[in-house]
Amino acid sequence: MPRRYPSTIAAAVDNELVIKKSRFIAHAEPVASAEDADRVIAAVKHEAWGARHNCSAQVTGALGDQARSSDDGEPSGTAGVPMLEVLLRRELTDVVVVVTRYFGGVKLGAGGLVRAYSSAVSEALELATIVDRRMLSSVAVTVEHADAGRYDNLLREWVRTRGALLGDPVYRAKAEFVVWAPPSELPALSAELAAASSGSVRPVLTGAEKLVGIPRHSSRD
Repeated sequence: MPRRYPSTIAAAVDNELVIKKSRFIAHAEPVASAEDADRVIAAVKHEAWGARHNCSAQVTGALGDQARSSDDGEPSGTAGVPMLEVLLRRELTDVVVVVTRYFGGVKLGAGGLVRAYSSAVSEALELATIVDRRMLSSVAVTVEHADAGRYDNLLREWVRTRGALLGDPVYRAKAEFVVWAPPSELPALSAELAAASSGSVRPVLTGAEKLVGIPRHSSRD
């Protein structure tokens, strides 16, 4: 069974909640590393310097194996951890969330804070486009120059329905195409090429792999 990778989000999103006169402004943003996430947190704190709290949570790494959170002055466990739990529950990585709170004068209590911070993050993420990730393997397909146009069309059509990608062709002594596809789809590609070439064209594994993101369609689309 192929390894499952956590998803991420396509772009930054913001959302605001008002609860008992306190404003909770959530900012979620995709990041490339923990250091990148720290820069986002610092930028939000600089922008919202007058706020009482700028609580944060982040998950990074291809497998989501790095996680951190901060209550930023709220009672321990009432902000950062609930925010982090939202990210983990949604199986997201390479994402940072910062919730800026402008205190409205009414205390919410520990339970109220947990609900407020987790809801702020959840509602912000509802606005985000989720990007699913999968590992693709690379194969090379080499054909005669005279056949390049036909195989270019065939491969473009094939990758469109297989969650795969086609690189730009390279023309040397022959024309070479590189296809990035889920390993489970490679037997189908071999069969397709064999049928189109009477068995003379075969994909050759290059040994290269890469993690790619594919935006998930939602009910808003």
